[in-house]
Amino acid sequence: MARNRRRFRRATGRRRYRKLFVIATEGIKTEPSYFAIFNDRSVVYVRWLRGNHGSWPAHVLRHMEQHLQTQQIAETDEAWLVVDKDQWSDEQLAELHRWSQGADNRGLALSNPRFEYWLLLHFEDGAGISSSQECSRRLRRHLPDYDKSVDHRKFSRDMIVKAVERAKARDSPPCRDWPREPWRTTVYRLVSNILQSQDAPEPS
Repeated sequence: MARNRRRFRRATGRRRYRKLFVIATEGIKTEPSYFAIFNDRSVVYVRWLRGNHGSWPAHVLRHMEQHLQTQQIAETDEAWLVVDKDQWSDEQLAELHRWSQGADNRGLALSNPRFEYWLLLHFEDGAGISSSQECSRRLRRHLPDYDKSVDHRKFSRDMIVKAVERAKARDSPPCRDWPREPWRTTVYRLVSNILQSQDAPEPS
């Protein structure tokens, strides 16, 4: 695993600080295990927040707000909400979007209908899916042992970059709030920011 993680580090140089990404997730297993891939503490520190008292948009937002009240972040750090469309209403999601617009270093990453679609884009273009069940079946073609947890060894940097490219191509024109149509995800915006921070040159 250590050999795989080195793919996410800059080859040379050392930054003066670690950029912090605070991520509040709806899921308590899949999303945290996925974002752990990026937790290269020498350059980027990804801290995910998991709630234990229900999974719904307002709870995710409340969990983030409570965290930021006790542990403020720098303007150069970022705070993101990561949720699925699922059965949530536009009114529920609009509250999260309003929060994300409150500062330049906030974001909302939403997968429609679910986070597994973002995982699938690491392996294929995800075209022609008609149901969540089909999405799961196709994901298991690539990850036969998938059980809501993500094996770091199955996701190389090249695959992550490809997923960003595929998701960005499907998000055209770019949505202003969250993907209204199924089989779209804006998780690529968060992941792209993390990758850019890992690759950023050393501050002068």
